[in-house]
Amino acid sequence: MTTPQEALLPGTRRALLHRIAVAQADGRAPSLVAAVVRDGRAVWHGARTSVDGHAPDENVQYRIGSITKTFTAVLVLRLRDEGVLDLEDPLEKHLPGTKAGEATIAQLLAHTGGLAAETPGPWWERTPGSLRPELADVLSGRTALHPAGRRHHYSNPGYAVLGALVEELRGAPWEQVLRREVLEPLGLDRTSVQAQNPAAGGWAVHPWADAMQPEPLEDYGPMAPAGQLWSTTGDLARFAAFLVRGDDRVLSAETLREMRTPAAPAESADVVDGTTYGLGMQVLRRDGRLLVGHGGSVPGFLAALFIGVEDDVAAVVLANCTSGPFVTQVAGDLVRIVAESEPRIPEPWRPMRQVDRSVLELAGPWYWGTNPFALRVTADGFLSLMPLSGGGRRSRFRANGDGTWTGLQGYFAGELLRAVRRPNGTVDHLDLGSFVFTRQPYDEEAAVPGGVDPEGWRGIS
Repeated sequence: MTTPQEALLPGTRRALLHRIAVAQADGRAPSLVAAVVRDGRAVWHGARTSVDGHAPDENVQYRIGSITKTFTAVLVLRLRDEGVLDLEDPLEKHLPGTKAGEATIAQLLAHTGGLAAETPGPWWERTPGSLRPELADVLSGRTALHPAGRRHHYSNPGYAVLGALVEELRGAPWEQVLRREVLEPLGLDRTSVQAQNPAAGGWAVHPWADAMQPEPLEDYGPMAPAGQLWSTTGDLARFAAFLVRGDDRVLSAETLREMRTPAAPAESADVVDGTTYGLGMQVLRRDGRLLVGHGGSVPGFLAALFIGVEDDVAAVVLANCTSGPFVTQVAGDLVRIVAESEPRIPEPWRPMRQVDRSVLELAGPWYWGTNPFALRVTADGFLSLMPLSGGGRRSRFRANGDGTWTGLQGYFAGELLRAVRRPNGTVDHLDLGSFVFTRQPYDEEAAVPGGVDPEGWRGIS
C-alpha cells in the first residue's frame, strides 16, 4: 500500500492515466498495464483494456521478452562478483566448443561479441524450442558476423550462450538458478519461465482492420535466457527498485551502476537518440533525460522497464499485442510526467561527521595549465572535481585507503588521483593520470612538466 506521503498528486495520476489511455487506444492494444516507482516504491498502477468491466491489475502476468536479458545479466555479474569469472575472460575459457569462444563475457553482455542477431532456421519466437534442442542449434554456421569488440550488434543467441554459461558454472538449469539467486531473494513470486494464471493472452492485431488473432505461445528451450520470462507490473516495479538501489543478497549497488554504464558504442543511426548499451541494460537519452532499463518484444507481447536514475523514478509498461503502442516511449513519458509534475525534493544538506585534515587540505581551486578547476570534499567521503569555466572534464573520486583516489566518471574513470608532497609535507601538486594540477596557473613553485618560463607572466611588449 502507498502511504499518503508517497502518493502522487491527483493531477499527476490523471496525466499518467491519460498517457496510457492514449497509448492503448492509438496503439490498438487489447490491454495495457503500467506502474510507476518513486523512491524505491510503487506509487501508481494503471490499466486500460478492450474488455468491458475488467481491467488487469498488478498481478496479471505478461510475457516480458528481452527484459529477460537483464535478469540473465544479473546472474552473470553475480558470478563475476564471486570471483568465478572475469568479464574479460574469453567465453572459451569457461564454455568451450561454442564457436563463439573468442568473444569475451563482457562483449556478449554488451552485444559487441559480433554474433548474429537471430538463430538459424525458422523464426525462433514463433516455433518450439525443441527445434533447437542444443546450444549449437542457436548459433549459425557463420557464427561471427563482425570482429568481436568492434561494433554493437544486438544478439539474441548471445544471451542464450550466457544462459548456458550460467548453467555450466552453477551446475544447474538457468531457470533454477534464476529462481534461487534472484527471484526468491527479491520476492518476485509472479515472475516465471512458464505462464501462471492470471496471465494475459498474446494477440496479433491486424494492421489495417480492427481485428485480431492469437499468437502461439512457445517454450524457447535454449533461447529462454534471451526472452522467455513472464512477469507482472508489481514484480517489475520491485525489480526496477532493485536495479537502482541494489540488494546485497543479489547484487550490490556498485555492480548495478556498472551494468548501467555504457559499454558499447552507439551505431550512427542511434547517435541522435543517444541510444547505447551497458551490461545487460539499454541506455537511452529521451527529451534530455537519461533512462536505463530494457525493452521487450515477442509475438503477442510488448514490454518496457525504464528508470530515470537522476529523478529516482521508474516506469513499467506491458501490453499483449505483437505491435502497436511504442511502450519504450510510453515508459519514458511516464517517468517524465512524474519527474516534471512532482520534482524530486533533495535530501537536506548535512556536513560530514569527521574531517580528515589531510583530505581537507586538497579542497579548493586548482589549475590544469591555465584551466581553473574546483576540488570539493563531499560528506559521503568522495572527492568531486569540476571545471570552473566551460564544459571541461569532471569526475567523482573514491578513496582507495592509501591516500590515492580512483576516478568514477567520464575521462577520468579508473584514473588515479594522488597528492604529491614536498619534503616538508606540504602539497606540491595533484597528479591525475599524469596531468599536473597546481594551486596557481603554471605555479613556479610546483613541479610543472616542461618547467615554467623564468620570466613568468608578462604583457605584450
